[in-house]
Amino acid sequence: MKYPNTGLYHFCLQLGKALIELADPSKEELFFYVQKNAHGIFGNQVKYIHQHSFHKFIMPLSCNFDIWSKTYQGTMYNPRFKRIKSILTIHDINFMYDDKPLFKKRKYLKALQQKIDSASHIIAISNFVLTDISKHCNIDNKSVSVIYNGCNISDEIIAEKPASMPAQPFLYTIGTIAQKKNFHVLPALLVNNNYQLIISGITQSDAYKQQIVDNAKQLGVADRLVFTGAISEAEKYWYYQHCEAFVFPSIAEGFGLPVIEAMHFGKLTILSTHTSLPEVGGPHAYYFPDFEPTTMQQTLFNSLAHYHQQNPQVAIKNWASQFSWQQAAIQYLNIYRTL
Repeated sequence: MKYPNTGLYHFCLQLGKALIELADPSKEELFFYVQKNAHGIFGNQVKYIHQHSFHKFIMPLSCNFDIWSKTYQGTMYNPRFKRIKSILTIHDINFMYDDKPLFKKRKYLKALQQKIDSASHIIAISNFVLTDISKHCNIDNKSVSVIYNGCNISDEIIAEKPASMPAQPFLYTIGTIAQKKNFHVLPALLVNNNYQLIISGITQSDAYKQQIVDNAKQLGVADRLVFTGAISEAEKYWYYQHCEAFVFPSIAEGFGLPVIEAMHFGKLTILSTHTSLPEVGGPHAYYFPDFEPTTMQQTLFNSLAHYHQQNPQVAIKNWASQFSWQQAAIQYLNIYRTL
């Protein structure tokens, strides 16, 4: 939970809250491993262990635990004793889709395989991720499950007008500004209309952000491209509620939390057909068949027409409602209890 404006942060936060709500305090004692400045984030009814970098080499006190749940595949923090059963949640193996040298991919796969070998149970956050793991790693004789993420939208948060208010109807997307999000194809959607494109999220790569800007300049739409940077949850809700469409052309997703968030509001959601997105968006999302500018423009036009003719908001919301952190927590607890 080092970076608040990331999907992994919200995965840990929401799953942790749901586990606290559903655990049996007479039988189960929960500990949360967090940075010191995050102490208390899950309330005072649970106990905390503070993270230190030397724990990567030796984890103190872990002899007191029965189960150690690793919240993502890149973790370097492991229980000290082999008798402790561990659960490994794998969100993606996106490095296989990055432009990395083969020797680096092999290095990352070797490290992941070691974590798989030492785990008592493997959890994938989508069927796509499980298939991907099976393709690249050996999970024979391992106990595995698919547990979908929940939807992060909270009824306790009231939408607030953002600092970067759109001046006209707008398309919206959110995510880390990085190559895998494929945001540089989106300015093409502004051709032959008057929409703005609003992109929220922290910048991981300044060079990639410049590529998005350069594409917009080449198309003559740079004046309608807006980067908000990191935003609050209340501001994000406002953008979801008021956008004409949520557009998400990512080419490497283990799940895609923003997809379910946008669909929670019944919004027109247009996705790429890559990795997990067709599984998560299902039959109630719309899809870019490719990233050719004219194809994307036609997809946007057709999707808007269908959405406004059919009014599928209720069906879209119902689809999103199946992704629940409470349901995810029940599945996690069942695995903990079985182990």
